[in-house]
Amino acid sequence: MQSLWWIWIAAGLGLAILEVLVPGFLFAGFAVGAVVTGAVIGLGIPGAGWLAASPVNALVVFAVISVVAWLVMRSVMGVRKGQMKRIDHDINES
Repeated sequence: MQSLWWIWIAAGLGLAILEVLVPGFLFAGFAVGAVVTGAVIGLGIPGAGWLAASPVNALVVFAVISVVAWLVMRSVMGVRKGQMKRIDHDINES
């Protein structure tokens, strides 16, 4: 599992490319999560040996980092004005 760090990095780069091609703000957090997970596995950071021990551990760390990255980017970049439209009335009511 230790030698598969490059797959995480490649997946992160693929997700980053997909983020550019697909409208919306969907894959950026996943891309950051994959690259960070690959970097932690590849660099062999002390205390992170449990991460490379099981694919489930790596997936959990990937998921947590992805959600945190997405929330941070969402708060920094914010919601575009007019992105969400709220309708309070029914057009069929007179």
